[in-house]
Amino acid sequence: MDSQITEIAADIYRIHTPVQLPGGFTFSFNQYLLVDEEPLLFHTGPRKLFAPVSAALARVMPLARLRHVALSHVEADECGAMNEFLAAAPQAAPLCGRIAAMTSMEDLAERAPRALADGELLCLGRHTVQWFDTPHLPHGWECGLLMDTTTRTFFCGDLFTQPGAGDQPLTDADILGPSEAFRQAMDYFAHVPHTPATLERLATQAPRTLACMHGSAWSGDGGALLRDLAGCLAAGRP
Repeated sequence: MDSQITEIAADIYRIHTPVQLPGGFTFSFNQYLLVDEEPLLFHTGPRKLFAPVSAALARVMPLARLRHVALSHVEADECGAMNEFLAAAPQAAPLCGRIAAMTSMEDLAERAPRALADGELLCLGRHTVQWFDTPHLPHGWECGLLMDTTTRTFFCGDLFTQPGAGDQPLTDADILGPSEAFRQAMDYFAHVPHTPATLERLATQAPRTLACMHGSAWSGDGGALLRDLAGCLAAGRP
């Protein structure tokens, strides 16, 4: 198994691994590396993907330089290889929201997490990232998402999940259609009352690149696409 790494925005790299699942179904797992004075990795991938993912990362910078290993919420594809990355990067710490730190990461991670408050800014050097609490969007009480305010790249986690190999690193084609078709077949959204307001708050940040966890990253008017997603969700559950 081989992971590919591609720069999708200034200093931001998509690490991409397509995986064959039972039944001939192909699915992709992406991590995002932000290279700066304090490099940040968003998602670790499952523990079993640590070897190819870390090898791809090492083609851009030494693994030991990592300072922040970030996650949206607690699932294997988000943080399964957390402790493997912490062992390889002695100065790195988990980065997550306060709920994830309290409920899981203070116990699961081999190193104490840095917990960000809703709206908190973190300067990495040339880039500054901002944390947004997004409870139950798309799922998980502890869920949160991260925006690079410098490039307007939105690390949007499981939002806009696309099926298939996701071989195109960055696209401006339709991703809402494929992601909604996937959600119709296997809905993974919590559908809580505050979802529309949360999506509108994210849309007002005017992201220009959506760093999707599954499928291609996307370039365009991210605010409009987030509002389109809100419209699809408001139209009814599958």
